Amino acid sequence: MNFHHAGIATNDAAAVADRYAALFDAPIVHEERFDGMAVNFLDLGSGYFELLEPHDDGPIAHYLDSHGPGIHHLALSTADIEAALTRAAEQGIDRIDDEPRPGAWGHEVAFLHPSSTGGVLIEIVAE
Repeated sequence: MNFHHAGIATNDAAAVADRYAALFDAPIVHEERFDGMAVNFLDLGSGYFELLEPHDDGPIAHYLDSHGPGIHHLALSTADIEAALTRAAEQGIDRIDDEPRPGAWGHEVAFLHPSSTGGVLIEIVAE
């Protein structure tokens, strides 16, 4: 697996995108509305920042209400998401998703529960 992106929850994705673009020379390479949120991907050259701004009541809105802005999850890419989920189950990792589901940017994704991954929400992204 390889690092894919860090998901960052924010109330103002446009402002954070502008700041990161100037600070890190990281252009926005993809934008979409997905699952009740605006999603912006900024290219870091060796991965992405994914900015998550809620537009409806949902997981990101709840996260911001309880934790405030910041890193929401870390994502790793794989060529075989089913094998990655099987391996996680074999290792005793609690999975939020037992099967891949549609994610941002047209990828299939699945999440591993932070209670089994040292307190970090891990997203597996099919490449």
